[in-house]
Amino acid sequence: MTQTTTPAAAPAPPVAPAPDAAAAAAGLTVRRGRWIDGWDPEDAQQWRTVGRAVARRNLGLSVFAEFLGFAVWALWSIVVPRLPDAGFVLTVDQMFWLIAVPSLVGATLRIPYTFAVPVFGGRNWTVVSALLLLLPTGALVWAVQNPQLPFGALLAVAALAGVGGGNFASSMANISFFYPEREKGKALGLNAAGGNIGTAAVQLAVPLVVVAGAGLSLERAGLMFLPLAVLAAVLAWRFMDNLSNAKADPRAYGAAARATHTWIISFVYIGTFGSFIGFSGAFPTLLDAQFPEVTLTIAFLGALVGSVARPAGGALADRFGGARVTVVAFGVMALGTVGAILALRAQSFGLFFGSFLLLFLATGAGNGSVYRMIPAVFRFGASDDADRGRRAKAAAGCIGIAGAVGAVGGFLIPRGFAVSTSLTGSIQAALWVIVGLYAVMALTTWAVYQRRGSAFGAATI
Repeated sequence: MTQTTTPAAAPAPPVAPAPDAAAAAAGLTVRRGRWIDGWDPEDAQQWRTVGRAVARRNLGLSVFAEFLGFAVWALWSIVVPRLPDAGFVLTVDQMFWLIAVPSLVGATLRIPYTFAVPVFGGRNWTVVSALLLLLPTGALVWAVQNPQLPFGALLAVAALAGVGGGNFASSMANISFFYPEREKGKALGLNAAGGNIGTAAVQLAVPLVVVAGAGLSLERAGLMFLPLAVLAAVLAWRFMDNLSNAKADPRAYGAAARATHTWIISFVYIGTFGSFIGFSGAFPTLLDAQFPEVTLTIAFLGALVGSVARPAGGALADRFGGARVTVVAFGVMALGTVGAILALRAQSFGLFFGSFLLLFLATGAGNGSVYRMIPAVFRFGASDDADRGRRAKAAAGCIGIAGAVGAVGGFLIPRGFAVSTSLTGSIQAALWVIVGLYAVMALTTWAVYQRRGSAFGAATI
């Protein structure tokens, strides 16, 4: 008698827990509206099981939204040189006003945008801030098709682009809540660099888009961003999260505002980040005015170099100290500016362009090194854990204040060029003033944070 046996069924593969189940196992509760309760990136198990994936997803979408914000913020920098071709009759002073005002508005909006994240939720505010980009881009589409528009109205439309500058502050504040302290610097560096690249991208894309086909269609500079802003809002709504424990502490800003170092660092940051924004905005117009035979498409390289150099500056600061890297950055910035002056005298495009690329490289590295200095300055001399906690909050407030003050440089540099051109017929006088300011800022950084006899002694700041 033959006996047959039925093979045993293969064991079923383990079923991966549903996202909500995995979150619950990690101590998280996901509520309606993608609100997450119990978020603690310092909890090693939570971070390893679900936290890192959630943080990375939010970071990626935040970078995209911030990228668009920076692009819209810088939009007028590449539109202004083409306005005369579209029928607008503008003086040099008026053109520099159109470049400068978005930077001033963006700088002003940075503080309220920082507080918007804890009030509305990071995901919710990303949706709102992305949709707000429809306002400046839509207004630009209308304005550039009306050459008879009064200058005041044109200036008001340009000012609307400042909402894109506010996106940086809210994006950085939001991402800071998602990451543990040991990984926060890298995450914020990637977030900042991704946003800064938006400046380069718009200066590369717009000159190509507006001349595609027959004639000049300057309205396309705004039209190209309308679907992208909607896409950013939809992606944020669908895939980003709100953290219920992301709370703003107005006292941190109060403590930072009372600290002398906040204002010293803010002054220094005008020289690094303010130079990046200011020169990025003015560079296409400078190229068009000084070397009209050169295509404007290459102007994007300046902002690109500055953006890529920012994480590198932070890494160098981790190794050698933020103050030391910042002082060197100012030296290189001064060298690049002097090179630009000599290039203007010799009417050498190669020297002018190379000098500005060197200048942009140093501004990007300086941005990263100054951000590295802030926590080091505020934690120096902490006496106990409670004191360290207070100092960390003050450092966070300093980052917000310095970011807003530093962005004012984006207004000062174009206006300085306008005044210099009006009084002397050239931007060279303004460039010499900038060289002098770099020397003062480098000396200030060295004297306060690096000099052996300073309050910080031999500490690496």
